[in-house]
Parts: sequence; structure tokens; C-alpha cells
Amino acid sequence: MPAPVPRQRAIPAAEGGQAPTAAPNGGSAQDSSEARATAPRAAAPSEHTAVRPGTAPDRAETAAHTNLTLLLIEDDPGGSPIVPELLDQSGKPIRVRTARNLTEAERLLTHDVHCILLDLALPAPGRAGDGDDELAVLKHVLELAPRHAVLALTGADDTERGAEAVRVGAQDYLVRDELDGRLLSRAIRYAVERKRSDSAERRLAEGRVRAQENRRLERGLLPTPLLDGSPLRFAARYRPGRSRALLGGDFYDVVRTPDGTVHAMIGDVCGHGPDEAALGVELRIAWRALTLAGLCGDQLLGTLQQVLEHERSDDEIFATLCAVDIAPDGRRAGLCLAGHPSPLLARPGHPARLLPYDNNGPALGLLPGARWPRMQVELGAEWSLMLYTDGLIEGKVGDTGERLGQDGMVEMIRRQLSEGLRGEELLRTAVNEVRDLNGGELTDDVAVLLLDRAV
Repeated sequence: MPAPVPRQRAIPAAEGGQAPTAAPNGGSAQDSSEARATAPRAAAPSEHTAVRPGTAPDRAETAAHTNLTLLLIEDDPGGSPIVPELLDQSGKPIRVRTARNLTEAERLLTHDVHCILLDLALPAPGRAGDGDDELAVLKHVLELAPRHAVLALTGADDTERGAEAVRVGAQDYLVRDELDGRLLSRAIRYAVERKRSDSAERRLAEGRVRAQENRRLERGLLPTPLLDGSPLRFAARYRPGRSRALLGGDFYDVVRTPDGTVHAMIGDVCGHGPDEAALGVELRIAWRALTLAGLCGDQLLGTLQQVLEHERSDDEIFATLCAVDIAPDGRRAGLCLAGHPSPLLARPGHPARLLPYDNNGPALGLLPGARWPRMQVELGAEWSLMLYTDGLIEGKVGDTGERLGQDGMVEMIRRQLSEGLRGEELLRTAVNEVRDLNGGELTDDVAVLLLDRAV
């Protein structure tokens, strides 16, 4: 409860308009009111400009930069004024509008109202269940104006109801007999700032919840490799280019079919937004379903292109893809490239090299009726096969603006292999070095997966 302050002489408030001030040239307040009554009305709110509650901007955020406007909701049968002259912190008059009931208040609650002063003694409109609720009128106002600061007005013998009003949602409560200009002006300013602070805190909390939900969703959309029964070892690294995102337009997957063949895929949807990320997830799931259904090579990619064409939001969107199917004995593989960089193969006693990409087909979604030849490649008895997206090779090297490129990546991997790096450690070091060479975070998504066969 605000501390009691000696009462000042009340100055009549103009009904439905701005609180009057002392008249110029020594005229009386009554003379001034009569003069305004005969003068053209300015800035009076009209019904056709009223903004419905819930759609108006959060006026508390701009209160510090504009004149404050108070909406007084009270019905005093004796007509005695309860709002004295009000000045904001800079000395500007606080505009006052007066509503006798909630219907009139809804009409006057335009977008430029910052605070509501509500008399808790005002009867609430009849509604089922409100008969015994002493704060029914306050709850109506909070529903009517969820974005506005609300001050509850009560009598000296009813402060408990005022405290309960704060618990229900009012920013503060005031005692009618203790009102004066300084106290009420300060209470309005504090209520507006408190509402702004509460709204900002609520949005921050809602943002945290949404971010947590998005992280859980995106993490759940990353693949779980299906390699049960295979001697191959699997490792992967994923770094989305979108700020604070866990999932980008890159996608990958690895599954083992009942015949013992291990199928691996990595792809890249053009673009970096959430739509591209969603499309990448759709393509990955479609690839897994088609692979488990027995499709492979050109037939699988042709079907996958149909999926992309039906699911993409724009005809200009395409996706690159690299798919390999490793024979059950692990010594050879089939390779299909759809506009995607060729994988890197490393074997003991041989320098790491890129697999052939002479028969590279077009990216998915570019050419109707396209074909993607399947190349047969020899892997050997012991090997490491690395599939990656172009985010790994398109980072800059130093201040020259030169790209790392495939040749630079091959040299980097050769050096890291010679240093004994393998598996997860190799991929982590490779991605971190590419980032360091770029001088900061990479703008493109990066996905890398590694399959190893040891004897």
C-alpha cells in the first residue's frame, strides 16, 4: 500500500477528456472548462479509430517517449471528482479520459492509453459465476486490456481487496481518500514501467520455452544410424550455419539393409533457413524409407527428386546429394553423385584421395527426367570413407578471400591422419580447423560423416 500523503485540493476533471488545469490570465477553472466546451474538440478518440484489446501495440514500451494517457473507469453518483491535476516526470500534463462503465471504457481504450485507473466499487457486467466475486470488474478489465497497466482504486476500509487485486493482476492499488496529484502521477509512471518490465520478462520466458522446444525438436530430427550387425564404425559432426539453430539444410543418414549392405547418404538443400531444414529432414526420411524398401542408385534418386518437387516451397529450390552402398564384404561400394562433392577415401599406406566424380549427375530438382549413373569403386580391406557437404570446403583461408576448396581439404585430412587422428577426433579437429582458417563461424551448414573398416 502506498504511504499516505496529505491531500491537495481536488481540481475537477473533464468527463471523458483531459483533466483541466488552471485557466490562463487568472481565470477560474470553471471559466476555462466552459471555454473548452465551446471550442473545437481536439484529439478526441472516435469509435472508428478504436483498437481492439490484444491487437494494439504494447503502449508501455513507448510510454517513456510520449505523453501519458490515463483511462479512469469509475461511476461516482455524486459526481465528485477523484482525479486531481496530473503531470508526468517531465512536467507535461497526463491526459485523462473517463468512462462510467466497461462498455464506455472499451470504446475509449484506444492504442494511446498507457494506464487504467479502475474503481473496484464499480459493478461488473452480469456474467455467470461473478455474483460473489468481489474482483469481477477487475478481471473483466484485465481481459479487456491485457497489455495495459492497471491501478486499482479502493476505499480506506477495503485495503485487503486492493492487495488481492494486485495478486490477481493489477500493478498496484491506491486508496481513494489519499489521492493527490504527486502520488497518482508517480503511481501511473511506476505502473506503466512495471507492466513493461513484466511484459518483457514474460516474452523472455516464452522465448526460452520456445527455444527449448525447438532444440528438443531439432535434436530429435537428427538421424540415429541403423548399423546393427555391421563391423563398420560410424562418426558424424554437424554444425548449422543459422545462428542459435541445431539443424540446417544439410542432412545425412546411414542404414544397413537385411542383406548386409550398408547405405550412407549426405545431402544439402540450397539455403539456410527453417524451411530448408524441414525439407532436408523430409528428404532424409524419404531416403531411409526408400532404401529399406529396396531401392538403390538411379531409381532411388529419381523417386527422391519427385519428393523434393512436391515438398519444396519454391521451384528454384534444389538439393545436392551423395549416396554410397557398401557391399556386405566391405571391399567395394557403389557411388551416386547428384551435384555433390565426391567422398574422400583414406587407406593405410596410400595418401587420402577423392573418389572419381566424372559421372556426377545434376542436383535433385534441377532437371526433370534426369539420370544418376552408379559407379563401382574399390575400397580395399581397410579404409576410411568421409562424406561431407560443401560447407567444409567453402570456408575462407586467411584474409585473402581464397576458399579452402577440395584440394585444401584433402591436404588437411592427410596431415591430420598422419598425426594419428581417427573417428570423432578427426572430424572434430577438421571442422574446428576449417572454422579457425575462416576466422570465425562458418556461414554455411557443415555436415561430415565417417565410416571406418578395420581388419
